[in-house]
Amino acid sequence: LALNPWAVVLCISGTIISCENAIVVVVIFYAPTFRAPMFLLIGSLATADLLAGLGLILHFAFVYFIPSEAVSLLTVGLLVTSFTASVSSLLTITIDRYLSLYNALTYYSEGTVTRTYIMLILTWGASICYGLLPIMGWNCLKDPSACSIVKPLTKNHLIILSVSFFMVFAVMLQLYVQICKIVCRHAHQIAVQRHFLAGSHYVTTRKGIATLAVILGAFASCWLPFAIYCLLGDYSYPALYTYVTLLPATYNSMINPVIYAFRNQEIQKVLWTVCCGCFSSTMPFRSRSPSDV
Repeated sequence: LALNPWAVVLCISGTIISCENAIVVVVIFYAPTFRAPMFLLIGSLATADLLAGLGLILHFAFVYFIPSEAVSLLTVGLLVTSFTASVSSLLTITIDRYLSLYNALTYYSEGTVTRTYIMLILTWGASICYGLLPIMGWNCLKDPSACSIVKPLTKNHLIILSVSFFMVFAVMLQLYVQICKIVCRHAHQIAVQRHFLAGSHYVTTRKGIATLAVILGAFASCWLPFAIYCLLGDYSYPALYTYVTLLPATYNSMINPVIYAFRNQEIQKVLWTVCCGCFSSTMPFRSRSPSDV
């Protein structure tokens, strides 16, 4: 099989994704302080993205070095599971951020921990079910005309995944709009109570909204092209179109650690300690809450 440059690029992306998210997973898993619901959700996202990166590497290796239909189904199933879990984990993080603002007084309670575990179970349960469909026979190996733009997934399977993505995106958009409203209201109340100038209130609000715009914009710009093409594309279309839209989708798993993990000051503290061994315990440190945007 001739080596496809696009497949090589996807494999390289998978390697970078794996390395980034492996760092996050190791830090959260081994640091006993990272057991709060916020970090459990970040850990779920990092685990999903890590599996996605490994799936890209394994898919490349098996396609070009150990070609097998059965193995191809396994690697595609792993990719479907991991990317579905990644998108779903982003939704759970958004829900957690919204509830930390909307129910600020009751957020730090046992109910929050229970709700977090329920969201994790639903996220991974649904993702694994989606990933098992090709292995359990919902594939187009025996009927090429039923193939989608991503072989061996069927067109119907990919449509379900795309519709699910648009539903998740719509919910996230609505939640972030509500978060923006709460942030603006809180910033105004703080400005009034502390007699801040109107300019300070404006700067604080603008920074919060800009951060939310970056988070949602990065997610949309990475996944929307591929989701739309999944609905409109056909198996007879050139494979180039699939690669051009799929590659940005993988970049979302590359960006997620930067947005959700490496910006967190507690994770920064651990990484600084591990990498440099020169973190001073006397340095000023402020723990972030999940609602920090």
